[in-house]
Amino acid sequence: MRVHIIGAGIAGLACAIALTRAGHAVTVHERQRDPYGGGGGMVLWPNASFVLDQLGLLPAVAAVSGVPRAMRRLDRQGRLLQRLDIGLLDREMGYASHAVFRRDLMRILADWLARHGVPVHYGVTGTRLRGDDGGAWLERADGKAFQADLLVGADGRKHSLARQFVLGQNQPRYQGFVNWVGAVELAQDLVDEPGVLDFWGIGERFGVVAVNRRKIYWAAAAAAPDVDRLPAFEALYERFADWPAPIAPLLRQTPREQVTLIPVHDVDPVPCWHRANVLMLGDAAHASLPTSGQGAAQALEDAWHLPRCLAAHDGIEAALAAFTALRAPKTQAQALGARQFAADLFITDDEECRRRDARAAGMPTAALVSGMARGWGSGLPL
Repeated sequence: MRVHIIGAGIAGLACAIALTRAGHAVTVHERQRDPYGGGGGMVLWPNASFVLDQLGLLPAVAAVSGVPRAMRRLDRQGRLLQRLDIGLLDREMGYASHAVFRRDLMRILADWLARHGVPVHYGVTGTRLRGDDGGAWLERADGKAFQADLLVGADGRKHSLARQFVLGQNQPRYQGFVNWVGAVELAQDLVDEPGVLDFWGIGERFGVVAVNRRKIYWAAAAAAPDVDRLPAFEALYERFADWPAPIAPLLRQTPREQVTLIPVHDVDPVPCWHRANVLMLGDAAHASLPTSGQGAAQALEDAWHLPRCLAAHDGIEAALAAFTALRAPKTQAQALGARQFAADLFITDDEECRRRDARAAGMPTAALVSGMARGWGSGLPL
């Protein structure tokens, strides 16, 4: 089958790898000229590690990542609220979690496609999609058009051509907060071991993920109810200057050109992800807030399930309907859960924040980890 993929992010590249391994002829189109230079990082939880293992990529990812031992949630003064045992989660799910810079993961995916001769066209913008029962067509701004048996839109949450084709005008939803995201490799040790530190304030949050003692990515967040009146970039340094260690030294040592300010959007869950021979997946279909912790994992799960659905059903329509039916419930649960978590995190009332912190401190963490394992492992042979 000839498959054209719009978007060379995690979903697009992983989907290209999975489909190529299944014997399909794949071409990828990406609007950016260099989509791998920036960004922060992610924890690839065990469900993501499972997919990477199935794609033959886990050893390469493990070589550039760290295995976090714990997630510590702390209040604004640095007092411990919760300690989640990531090792327990990993044992329950059967795979280790891996903390990795986004650019390192993207280069592993892109290198696999280059080694296997899969064309990836960078710096090209799609302008129009057409599709019917006989196939799908991608028209690009450079005047070229491409016909495919299946056209996959993995083109993100904000300007998705596939989402517009499948759903019409369906816009992403701003969720009332911003993220400043950075990643840095330091000259000296800053933390003791790989792990996650998650500081909760009043309408503010600061997360630190150590890949190793010197390789760290982070995300600072603040409530910003009006998308037309976002905080200035410099507000990052004013807001978090006196937060507990290691935040201040981390901000001082991260070059400003490696920090990005992002107004955070997600998309409303929808019941249908395809129209004719055009399918949307990844963030185009089910973008969730970063509070889900599952953006990359769910993109990877899409990539693993799609060729299996294509092989298991006669006809593209039946395969795409089965794919949506399989994936939509899990991704919807992640998206709605992430919205609720964000609503709790970005409360701006002092007393409400104290009650939130007290609830977190009193929660049995072993049960919480088991619930994460059940939810994240659903639909996978873990």
